[in-house]
Amino acid sequence: MKKIIFLGVFILACMTSSFAQKYAYVDTDFILGKLPAYVAAQEQLDKLSQKYQKELETLHAELDQIYKDYQGEVVLLSQDMKRKREEQIVNKEKEYKKLQRQYFGPEGDLAKKREALVKPIQDEVFNAIQTIAEQGAYAMVFDKAGSMTMVYTNPKFDLSDQVLQKLGYKN
Repeated sequence: MKKIIFLGVFILACMTSSFAQKYAYVDTDFILGKLPAYVAAQEQLDKLSQKYQKELETLHAELDQIYKDYQGEVVLLSQDMKRKREEQIVNKEKEYKKLQRQYFGPEGDLAKKREALVKPIQDEVFNAIQTIAEQGAYAMVFDKAGSMTMVYTNPKFDLSDQVLQKLGYKN
């Protein structure tokens, strides 16, 4: 019986304290979209990505041509020549996949460049959000742009404009 009473008091205390908590949300996509440094970084990353993609497309076209040439000549080639051509195709495929990982892999050139250009801007936004949350005594600040689904948000709790002001930008 004592356990039930204690549990009831504990639940009541938790519910009472949860009503006193303040919650807010921000939209980091909106905030980042308003920052010229972030937009410039995204443009730079897009150009680099397009450059890498063109390079890979060229290599893939070479690979396709080598394969088509091989298919057209396969009946005329000796076993030794077939083996050499097949090795050439396999090596070209390996080269293509290696370059693809080097450019677009999780530890690739594009990811490293993104880390160098975008992370400092994201850190600055995060610090501004943290400062506003601490000053406003918010228990939690959600990111509307993240993977978390929010069915309803009241605009009066949106701190995105305050974050932009904290970063020195006008809406």
